[in-house]
Amino acid sequence: MQPYFWPYPGYFQLIKAVDLFIVYDNIQYTKAGWINRNRLCRNGAAHVFSLPLKKASDFLDVRDRELAADFRPEKLLNQFKGAYQRAAHFAQTLPLIERVVRYQTTNLFRFLHHSICETCVHLGTATEIRVSSDIAIDHGLKKQDKVLALCRAVGASTYVNLSGGVDLYSQEAFRAQGIELKFMRTKPFEYMQFQHPFVPMLSIIDLLMFSPIEAVQACISCNYELL
Repeated sequence: MQPYFWPYPGYFQLIKAVDLFIVYDNIQYTKAGWINRNRLCRNGAAHVFSLPLKKASDFLDVRDRELAADFRPEKLLNQFKGAYQRAAHFAQTLPLIERVVRYQTTNLFRFLHHSICETCVHLGTATEIRVSSDIAIDHGLKKQDKVLALCRAVGASTYVNLSGGVDLYSQEAFRAQGIELKFMRTKPFEYMQFQHPFVPMLSIIDLLMFSPIEAVQACISCNYELL
């Protein structure tokens, strides 16, 4: 999977559901995606938070991108405080945010990888997480061919992706390699966001701010279906 900055709960459901989670570092960065940004809820509406990046070629991989020199962790931290300081589980979640936002690195991938791992620790998820470039395959391969090579290299019998990837992969191609292909679809899960109408598809930080950790763990563990 691509790395994302504090993605929505489905990403962490996928990590929890598998024995080994591989996160791409040698994949091309794209401005159109959510690699260095996501959404929080402020005053009943979705607002984007992001990591500013140093200007560089659009063709660089995620691992070759750097945070901007003017990135101010405390400014980002204050965005979360301003949005959630009155949330029921703010005090429980703030230490996680501080550990991630104040992490000492200028490299985008290392920052994102650390945020994913720290969030898994907070959730009690012990799934092994490996970095794609550390696995011995032909890294010139693209898309489905690269996924299949990674599966073969780690001895996988099943590959699971989020349901958004249904059109990207062929059941026949995976079956020919002796690998079962499955997709995870998150079930609807609503919770109180102060007194406002529910805003969906936000960072997992939003869920953590408004829900007891036990409820978040239950959502991560079982609130999905495999197709």
